[in-house]
Formats: sequence, C-alpha cells, structure tokens
Amino acid sequence: MFGPDKLGFEMDFGFRNTASIGDFNPFSASIPATKVELTVSCRNLLDRDTFSKSDPICVLYTQGIGNKEWREYGRTEVIDNTLNPDFVRKFIMDYFFEERQNLRFDLYDVDSKSPNLAKHDFLGQMFCTLGEIVGSQASRLEKNVTGIPGKNCGTIIVSAEELNNCRDVESVLMQLCANKLDKKDFFGKSDPFLVFYRSNEDGSFTICHKTEVVKNTLNPVWQAFKVPVRALCNGDFDRTIKVEVYDWDRDGSHDFIGEFTTSYRELSRGQSQFNVYEVINPKKKGKKKKYLNSGTVTLLSFLVETEVSFLDYIKGGTQINFTVAIDFTASNGNPAQPTSLHYMNPYQLNAYGMALKAVGEIIQDYDSDKMFPALGFGAKLPPDGRVCHEFALNGNPQNPYCNGIEGVMEAYYRSLKSVQLYGPTNFAPVINHVARYAASIKDGSQYFILLIITDGVISDMAQTKEAIVNASKLPMSIIIVGVGPAEFDAMIELDGDEVRVSSRGRYAERDIVQFVPFRDYIDRSGNHILSMARLAKDVLAEIPDQFLLYMRLRNQNSGKLNRSGYGAH
Repeated sequence: MFGPDKLGFEMDFGFRNTASIGDFNPFSASIPATKVELTVSCRNLLDRDTFSKSDPICVLYTQGIGNKEWREYGRTEVIDNTLNPDFVRKFIMDYFFEERQNLRFDLYDVDSKSPNLAKHDFLGQMFCTLGEIVGSQASRLEKNVTGIPGKNCGTIIVSAEELNNCRDVESVLMQLCANKLDKKDFFGKSDPFLVFYRSNEDGSFTICHKTEVVKNTLNPVWQAFKVPVRALCNGDFDRTIKVEVYDWDRDGSHDFIGEFTTSYRELSRGQSQFNVYEVINPKKKGKKKKYLNSGTVTLLSFLVETEVSFLDYIKGGTQINFTVAIDFTASNGNPAQPTSLHYMNPYQLNAYGMALKAVGEIIQDYDSDKMFPALGFGAKLPPDGRVCHEFALNGNPQNPYCNGIEGVMEAYYRSLKSVQLYGPTNFAPVINHVARYAASIKDGSQYFILLIITDGVISDMAQTKEAIVNASKLPMSIIIVGVGPAEFDAMIELDGDEVRVSSRGRYAERDIVQFVPFRDYIDRSGNHILSMARLAKDVLAEIPDQFLLYMRLRNQNSGKLNRSGYGAH
C-alpha cells in the first residue's frame, strides 16, 4: 500500500534489540544463562483494510519484576498486505532460568508511517513468559491472539533459538609439539612454552591461551589443552592467530625464541603438512643471512568439542518435574489462628502459599502436562489419626498429582481443614519418595525438583543426610524454604555450599540442596511481588548448573524426548 513510506516508518520506530529483560530488573546483578533470539510469525490475523489485507507489525513489551508496568522492548518490520506474516527482524533477549520473564506481543495493522501506535489498528495480543517459549516442544510456542471481544484474531507462533556466539558452545582440544628449538639456557637446553593470541580489528592482539612449560628440551611435546573457539577467533575462522614461543626463566624474564601465525581454519585441517610451522625470530632473521628458523612447531591433534547447554536439553525435550512437600507439624500453630504460619487469610497468601506460588509458577513452564505431585509431612491423618511423613495433599496416594500450581494450592488448603498438625519434622521420607522416581529415569529426559517448605528444626538429620548423599547421584535437586522465626542452622549445613554433605563417610557427588529463609524476603514496604520474585530467583539460580553437572557426570550428551512417568497420569 505505502511502498517506500513503510521504510521511513521502520526507521522512525528504531528497533531497540540491544536491550534485554535483565536491563529492566530493578534489583538484579544476575548473569544471564544465555541469550535467545525470538522469531515471530502469525497466521489468520484480522483483516482491517478495506481494499487489501492488513499490513502487520509486532511490538514486544516486557514487564519489570515487582511492578505491573509494561515497557516497549522492540518492534519487527512491517510486512505489507498479508494476514500470515513471517517477521524477519528478531528480538534478542537475555534469558534467566530463575526469573519469571513476562512478555506481551501486540499486533497492529499499520496505516501510516507514524510511530504512534494509537494511530494504527489494533489486531490483538498474546501474553506469555520467556520460560514458556523455551519450555515448549522444540522451543516453539503457538497461542491464540486475543484482545478483541467476539473476534477470532488468529494465532501467533514464537520460536526461541539460543545464540551460540553468546556462550562457549564449542571448544577445541589440541596438542602441539616442537622440534629443534633454539637453545637459550647456558647450562641446559630450553624450557619452552607457547602463548596464543587472537588478532583484533585494530591490529592489536589479545592473549587467549598459554601452555605449560616443558623443562630442559629442544623437542617438547605439550599436553593437550582445551580452549573455547570464541576465545581463539571470536567466530571468525580466518582471523589471524599468533603463537609465540618462549624459553621460561624463573625470574619472569622469559626469552623470546620465535613466533608464527595461523588461523582457526588452518588449524582445523588437523595433523598434516599444512600444520607444521617454522618458528621465526624477526631480529635473528634481520641479522643473519643464512638464518632459516628457530625450530618448528607441529600440530599433533585438533578436536572440536560441542558443549551442550541447559537450553539444548530443554529444546531436546528434557522435562522438569516439580514436587512440593509441605510441613504440617504442630509448631506451625493452629491454622485457625492469625498467628499460625498456616493461617488461611482470605485476603492474602500465607508464607507457605507465597513461597509455593513464587517457585512453582516459574518451574511449571518447563513441564508439559502441568501435573504436580503435592505431599505433606508431620500430620495425623483421618480417620485413624496415624502420623504420616509422606501423604498426598489431594488424599489420593496412588495419584498425588494436582493440576497446575493453582491445583496444588487448592489441595494444600483442603488438607489444612482435614488433617491434624503434629510432628516430628522428618525430611528423609519425602526426599526418598522423589528419589525413587528419579532413580528410574537417568537418561536426561527428566529432571526432578523437590521444594520443601518447613517451619522447623529438622528431627531426622542423619537420615536426611543419607537421603541427600544418595540423591546426589540422581537427576534431582532439592529446594528448602524455611518459614517462621526458627533458627535454621541445620538447613545451612544441608545446603552444602561451604562443606559438602556427607553421611557415614560418603560425600554427596554434587551439591543439590539450596536453602533460603523466607524472612529474608519479606519486603517491609509491602511489595510482595518483588519479594517473591527475589525468592524464586535465589532458589532457582543454581538449577541449570546442577542439572548440567549431573549430565556431565553421567556422560550424557543429548536430551532425549521419551517421557516415562512419575506414576500414571
């Protein structure tokens, strides 16, 4: 319709794709797990033009943590005369597993080159989280466009792709040797080592690796070493790599033997006649007419290794299974009294509800069926009053699943009305409960997260340590949130950040426990949304690394799609 004017429209809009959700985080000094690129397509959008089809644009908004304000993040280009646009312009965002990153995609039919959206026809919108996109099958989320009552507004498809150049996705394992290097030491031979530099656009060089020193030899063989591809060439395979050869001296005044240059592309040929390099000392070459070289360096091996990321596994189909276990011991106080930690205030969630909602709403994006087992411990159950440390909140031990986080909340409130709070505070039964399921699925297709919310001093410390040591070999992590005023010294011990948890002489294979006291997140200003976002962020931040460490220890290199279950559902 508007032809060249549309270009002016795009220029006026200005695409702020260098921003990130992290920029809008009012409290965070988080390091993003990675960057993702979002691609947007739509199908069967509303037709708002009389004589042709709509000219759609997509506008992305993000929501700051702790407030409801939506801020514009960026805009795609305008595509003329289509109801099925495939937008070329991408949105590049920082991705944080541990944060709920709310997104809103608004669609407009562009009627002029004005950057003011109010001057264009609204086609509808879609709300989601970045985790919801990443956690969808193949990281591709398709949802209905809504926002115009009584109208079928079509669908929007958002795909997420992890940007490889933002992480050390590939590393190179290489080994080199040298032959007939110059003798530099008066009483011996030389103690040679190599220094690798990558060239910069301005002609300068940045150091990227230094080998070990091989003592007293002119024919050293250095150990194989691993270096990220990004460090070697920053993605440019033809960029010059300079290698300097030195003779090591104890006082740090290392003697220069010579240098040579190569590139990633040349090195990637592997062991061949192309990867035997003459070591040249420019000063010697300038002084001596018969100078040939100061020795040679030969590439013995060159192997590219791909580092698999957390998002690679999620995209490959790995599911995060979330189980919650709630403390029903008598020390919480009578749920009918306002002083109780389990008090059911009709106007506000109690501490248990807030912690459960904060963590659960993030994790649920990574579980396709949104069915979560919910357990309780430390209560007397009807009808016979037996004490149980592992009961289903929904009353069905054969099928303890609740539908979504709201279903878990409902089951929790129903249990408060039917069970009698008692004791003691035992963790081992619920840890072993989840561990039984985790033990049956070790192929990387599922990872289990147990959230324990408790008010008290633990009663079965020895058994819990034993359970944690056993679970550290399994695909699971444990989050403990301590509510109320109790001292939680024992929980800090279980956290294992300082000293690895041990039991009967055996140490945990991984640190799988993260503990936080709820009271540290009570915002005196009353901003519970911000407080709970901080809580979720702190308890979930370690999960991706805990998962990757499990996979590395198990030497598994790909996420699998098969999903067998935590019971039948």
